Amino acid sequence: MKLGDVVGLIRTQHSKEEIKSSIAKALDLINFKPKGRVKVVDIKPNLCYYWHSSTGSTTDPLVVGGIIDCIRERYGDDVHIRVVEADATAMRTKHAFLMLGYEKLAKEKNVELFNLSEDELREEKSCVNGVEIRFQVPTSLFKSDLFINVPKLKTLSETKFSCALKNIYGCIAYPKKIVYHSVLHEAIVGINKIIRPHLTIVDGIVALGKYPTKLGLIMASRDPFSVDWVAAQIMGFNPSKVKFLKIALKENVGNLEGLEIQGENIAVFQKYFPKVGFFSSKQWWNTLYSLFLFYIRLSDDVIPPMLEK
Repeated sequence: MKLGDVVGLIRTQHSKEEIKSSIAKALDLINFKPKGRVKVVDIKPNLCYYWHSSTGSTTDPLVVGGIIDCIRERYGDDVHIRVVEADATAMRTKHAFLMLGYEKLAKEKNVELFNLSEDELREEKSCVNGVEIRFQVPTSLFKSDLFINVPKLKTLSETKFSCALKNIYGCIAYPKKIVYHSVLHEAIVGINKIIRPHLTIVDGIVALGKYPTKLGLIMASRDPFSVDWVAAQIMGFNPSKVKFLKIALKENVGNLEGLEIQGENIAVFQKYFPKVGFFSSKQWWNTLYSLFLFYIRLSDDVIPPMLEK
């Protein structure tokens, strides 16, 4: 059973030098050391759509650039580094790389951009909560000496929030990931049973809650579940009530034993994260929709009289 890990919290400013320094501090804080030689590195940002990083929706290329600089300083200039992403239902990786600044970053840092949906694929299956789920997974990820998960810190109506575990869901090579939405929580846990990053570094510089905010946070841990358990608390959620985290505990993808926070006090970030209230949540809109359907059945009318005035 995988035990929980140290989660490092570092405050940072939005500049190349400060971000690189903060990433280095975070790695030292969690005492990160690869198990073997580092010659091939894959970095997976969150490029779920074409929204600029200033919206809090996608990973800032400055964070990925800082990670690249840290890798070369620690493991040498001859390390082969790829920035990887997979196509999604409403996003094509080649367009995201261009529009979100990653083509420019690749030229500046001399790294490869790679679409996981164009990789050699193999089918893997995972049983979660009694549900068997099949995935098309990119084989090259399993050959990486160091696979770094670089998610965003953001709320998401379907799962309450998106961070480390959800970003690995983005590694599924099959573009139409909407096919998993009926078992989304199980699919998130299932793919994390198969694909395990060696390191997670969270871009919380601009975080997305009720609205985007400059949170100035870098998080780091070897364990994505531990990251998500802490991230949930920062965003104002009780992690024990988040469905995919509950399933992850049940399926031994995560464990609370040994989980600890180092660095900044979590309360610093909890205070400033723009929490999503009930009246802006999916639960509230679902409640309104249910009441609306009930009204139609009860009155045989579509629009309530008070809305027609």
